[in-house]
Amino acid sequence: MRMAPEETAVYFESNGISFQDKTAVLGDYELHYIETGDPTAHTLLMLHGSPGAWDAYKTYLSDPVLAEQFRLVAVDRPGFGFTSFGSSMNLNQQAELLTQFARSIDNQKGFTLMGHSYGGPLTVAMGIKGQDVFERLVVVAGSLDPAAEKPEKWRIPIKAFPLKYYVPGSLRTSNEELWMLKEDLYDLAPKLKEVTQEVYLIHGTEDMLVPYSNVPFMEKEMSSARSIRTWTMPDKNHFILWEEESAIKDSLLVWMKPAKPVQPIDSILQ
Repeated sequence: MRMAPEETAVYFESNGISFQDKTAVLGDYELHYIETGDPTAHTLLMLHGSPGAWDAYKTYLSDPVLAEQFRLVAVDRPGFGFTSFGSSMNLNQQAELLTQFARSIDNQKGFTLMGHSYGGPLTVAMGIKGQDVFERLVVVAGSLDPAAEKPEKWRIPIKAFPLKYYVPGSLRTSNEELWMLKEDLYDLAPKLKEVTQEVYLIHGTEDMLVPYSNVPFMEKEMSSARSIRTWTMPDKNHFILWEEESAIKDSLLVWMKPAKPVQPIDSILQ
């Protein structure tokens, strides 16, 4: 579940988008990411789900309108893509590392975080740690309510030696971090009141992987947020990041207040 460098180059060149394939050195850890857009503009940092890699956002990175307005960055989260492939971290460890990463690339033009699925709670955890860095949190089909998280019992045997070594790297990492997620969310829940940024929640009512009940939980628990706007997508599932891509891109242009004005989108902010 990762694009080879040669494939990456072909993809962006075919779309007429300049890109940078980079590795950030954070102490003794190396984090892989892709960057497009205007390096002097507001940054949109995008966090993929589980399993996944930076290319979950390849069509966002290659969108000419977004690339003109913003600096776009998508990472390979720890254990995925070309970042320490196959080696897992819990939610808090990832939040610490990725907040450090964000500080290292901060161009002082502001940061918006966007996370899909597992990237949703990671976005919120980073927002709490980086109050001085992140202005805006966009949670797409994110799992935050520990009561709604149901760790599947079938994950237990494939976590154990020797079976786990027969599971492909990205799936092994995914299995391990998702098994830890319920406990991670219980640890995160009391801290949700510390969120002070603008928060945007995007969720489908027919999401069978991350129930819509996460939305009222977040609305209630993030009581100190500067603002919370919820975009409920009736009859939509967990894969809205791609299936509703055009509408989400349009909403980002409104929410992120780009330097160049865009036409307001009345159908999105209701």
